[in-house]
Amino acid sequence: MATSKDKIGFIGLGIMGAPMAANLIKAGFSLVVFNRTKSKADSLVKSGAEFANSPAEVAKKCKFVITMLTDSPDVQQVILGESGVLEGIQENSIVIDMSTISPTITKEINGELNKKNASLLDAPVSGGSWGAIEGTLSIMVGGSENDFQNCIHLFEAMGKNIIHTGGSGMGQTTKLVNQILVAGTMNAVAEALVFAAKSGADLEKTIQAVGGGAAASWQLNTLGPKLINGDFDPGFMIKLQQKDLRLVIELAQELNVSIPGTSLVSQLFAGLLAQGLGDEGTQALVKAHEQLSNHEARI
Repeated sequence: MATSKDKIGFIGLGIMGAPMAANLIKAGFSLVVFNRTKSKADSLVKSGAEFANSPAEVAKKCKFVITMLTDSPDVQQVILGESGVLEGIQENSIVIDMSTISPTITKEINGELNKKNASLLDAPVSGGSWGAIEGTLSIMVGGSENDFQNCIHLFEAMGKNIIHTGGSGMGQTTKLVNQILVAGTMNAVAEALVFAAKSGADLEKTIQAVGGGAAASWQLNTLGPKLINGDFDPGFMIKLQQKDLRLVIELAQELNVSIPGTSLVSQLFAGLLAQGLGDEGTQALVKAHEQLSNHEARI
């Protein structure tokens, strides 16, 4: 079981990874970190983390290695590529991939690690940058029960709702379920607030009124106020949400599952990406509805 006596590797120090790594340090863990842009590790190094020159070096120094990257190819490169984790992996090591990637590729990476007597937990998260900073992320974990229990203290340093969802790939599958739900709900919030605005409703009071009943959601009560105030700073960027929806659509095609609602939201996000809005928060989905209805939902 991972304890404060173990060195923990952390690879990927972006908008999510950096605060997650910081919370591990706050919880008493010693970190060895790597990021392609070294400067992003500066604050962690000042807090006591050691910087490694490659993912392979991280793996040589740590039996628990966490990755938090953007997409499937990035995870494949960092773990399986040249100077990757696999080159330096120790026997009985556990790699914890907290990125959101393809469940199929997750299983393939786990298989390669198994050949070196190591294993993978897929543990994607939900909660955005706010949850990463506060250490309140929801963490969906796929892999063996024994590996999950051995890493529980690491998860507890970064999140609150920590669920072992099944075997390899099931953490990623559960995250894609999550993304279907959050994208659909965000679309409903955006559509509803444009409807309210064009009807002449008081947007603040509307959110207060419906946010305490059956229509309540995290997106409405947290992102709704940001939306109507024109605050589109990202907790989770449009371009990353669209990447996740691409993974949903790809898996749905493999499974022959109909997802018309999700496909529609993906098309709306595609329009915003075409306008150069990919770095804005997902609440900027309202801009697509405002354009369609020729009316802004602002106070």
